[in-house]
Amino acid sequence: MLVISQEQLPFSRIAREAEGVDHDGVPVSLIFVDAPPGDGPGLHTHAYHEIFIVGEGTATFTAGDEERTVGEGEIVVVPPEVPHRFVNTGDGPLRMTTIHTSPQFGTVWL
Repeated sequence: MLVISQEQLPFSRIAREAEGVDHDGVPVSLIFVDAPPGDGPGLHTHAYHEIFIVGEGTATFTAGDEERTVGEGEIVVVPPEVPHRFVNTGDGPLRMTTIHTSPQFGTVWL
C-alpha cells in the first residue's frame, strides 16, 4: 500500500501535482486544483484523456469549440489532443481533482 500526503506534493501556482511515475509507477497522474476566482491554466493539449472531477465551486471549461460551465459533483472528460482550459468563474475557491491517463504529465501549451 502506498500512502501519499497531498502536502508533500509539489505545488504549481494553483495545484499540487502527483506524477504516477514518481509513485511506484502508477499508470495515472493527478492534479489537485485549488484555484481562486478568475484563475485557471492557459489553453493546452495532452496526448491522452484528462478527466476533471469538480468537488467545490464553478468552472467554465473550453474544449475545442465547446464551452460549458460546470459545478460541484460534475465530471468533465477531455479527449486526447483537444485544446482545453478552464477558469474559476465562481465567487469562491474551485477545488477539483484532475486525472491524467498517463504516468507522466505531457502538456503542450498553446
